[in-house]
Amino acid sequence: MKLECITLLAAMGPPGGGRSNITGRCVRHFNVLAYPELDKDIISQIFTKLTKNFYKRYATNIQAIVPQLVDSVLEVYYLVRRDLLPTPSKSHYTFNLRDIYRVCMGLCSSTPKYCNDLPVLAKLWFNENMRVFHDRLTTEQDRDYLKNTLGSFIEKLFQLKKEEALDIERIIWADFLAGREADPRIYAPVTDIGLFIGKMDAF
Repeated sequence: MKLECITLLAAMGPPGGGRSNITGRCVRHFNVLAYPELDKDIISQIFTKLTKNFYKRYATNIQAIVPQLVDSVLEVYYLVRRDLLPTPSKSHYTFNLRDIYRVCMGLCSSTPKYCNDLPVLAKLWFNENMRVFHDRLTTEQDRDYLKNTLGSFIEKLFQLKKEEALDIERIIWADFLAGREADPRIYAPVTDIGLFIGKMDAF
């Protein structure tokens, strides 16, 4: 077999967070292109445009809060990245733009049928941040820090008391409650843990 005219593309990040240093002997075979980290305003603009486009089918009070919704996701991301740093025992505490994307995609997986007012949207926002950030944390101290941070955002962003939005022990949204043939983009709140477990047993 003879291979000709092959172009090899590779992507890499700076050393740290599990990424090794690439030797000069390897890099010299490539033309290296680099770009600086995006500004917060640019990131906000990108995700606000995407999220606004999705929520244009929703009630006007929900549409109006979308820019603040995205900005709050960014604030949580920057706080987590600043305060929950990787250590030898927490080497997986590395957060990047993919985490913002995952939260925003979760927010864009609901339907007006289930997410029809601000308290429900607050639950969805809380759930998505918990699934992306909280589920990776390994100590109770870190988990409590994130929960308290999210609780303060609920009061500031949605103008709700923490107890009004987080009115059950666990906030869980899922897309399998309607059965195997359900549209995977329909998110519905699980308000009864027994129902949640029962549906899981059915699988």
